[in-house]
Amino acid sequence: MLSVLFTGYAPVHYACFRPLHEALEAEVGVEVRVAGGTRTKVDDGAYAYDPDAMFGPFGLDPEVILTVEEIAGLDVDVLFCANTKTIRPRSAQRTIEIFHGMSFRNLAVREENAGKDAYFLLGPYMRRAFAERRLLAEGDPRAVPVGFPKTDRLLDGSLDRDAILAAEELSGERPVLLYAPTGAKHNSLETMGEAVLRHLKQSGSFDVLVKLHDHPKNAIDWRARLAPLEDEHLRVARSPDVIESLFVAEALISDASSVSNEYALLDRPIVFLDVPRLIEQARARESSALDLETWGRRGGPVVEAPEDVVAAVGDELEHPERRAGVRRAIASDLFYNPGRATDAAMAWLRDALVAA
Repeated sequence: MLSVLFTGYAPVHYACFRPLHEALEAEVGVEVRVAGGTRTKVDDGAYAYDPDAMFGPFGLDPEVILTVEEIAGLDVDVLFCANTKTIRPRSAQRTIEIFHGMSFRNLAVREENAGKDAYFLLGPYMRRAFAERRLLAEGDPRAVPVGFPKTDRLLDGSLDRDAILAAEELSGERPVLLYAPTGAKHNSLETMGEAVLRHLKQSGSFDVLVKLHDHPKNAIDWRARLAPLEDEHLRVARSPDVIESLFVAEALISDASSVSNEYALLDRPIVFLDVPRLIEQARARESSALDLETWGRRGGPVVEAPEDVVAAVGDELEHPERRAGVRRAIASDLFYNPGRATDAAMAWLRDALVAA
């Protein structure tokens, strides 16, 4: 029996492993378990982990969920992680990094991510970024051109738009906009998001779905704070997986989140809210890999003031062809095997594990 463990501390981490979890469970002779949980810093600087908060929304069988304390004495064959600060069992024969996104801040490309046995790289851009920073040399066999299994459902025909909208209590009679800010300090929700939502609501032109970041740096209860704005045309998303929200949206509003790159796979309009202080702080980080030059926010216009967002979104929806070539180029450079990344990952795993 091959033992597989996934660990993480935010729902998005598991959302990235979810397609692999389902595929691995279908394999004969493979046991898959998960551990970790939504984390909270406690008084002594350590973290407390809530597995129910993290895995519960995905409907996982409680029998496969382990606590951080339980895995301290666990030995596994394969450990999957989607974040740099890996929660580890006692031992793992192989540790595989699958990442949880790729934004222009390039936080995945840093020394803290070193030491894994394999990296399921998202695309050619990530491959170049790791090589340029001398974290994975050209030809390093640990660099595996898989793609991003999390995004497969955007393209594989498995999602039902009407069902997703019904679950979010939106009719979809108006164009559906998704607002998905990043979680870093000084993100657009903190700086102008409420005003943006009020302008969108007052326009009477859109159905708006807000996907809150699931592990923001500032612990603000945005669900409660945005509740007064909710009505039949504006909802805070309930689904833990942003892929479902991206799929139903006819346009995306974001800032510095990796979801803008994922949305490029659908070749639909994107509008960026400017976050100059966030970008400056990202640039000032030690060993910063911030890259606004290659793709950055080229996939859509950058809006500096909340009162300009309605016109910007309307213009992009009226002229979706304007930046279509850029969006397609972004998707091609950032993602291997679009719609088939899970299959690519499983093919490599079968070969690697059999060879081992």
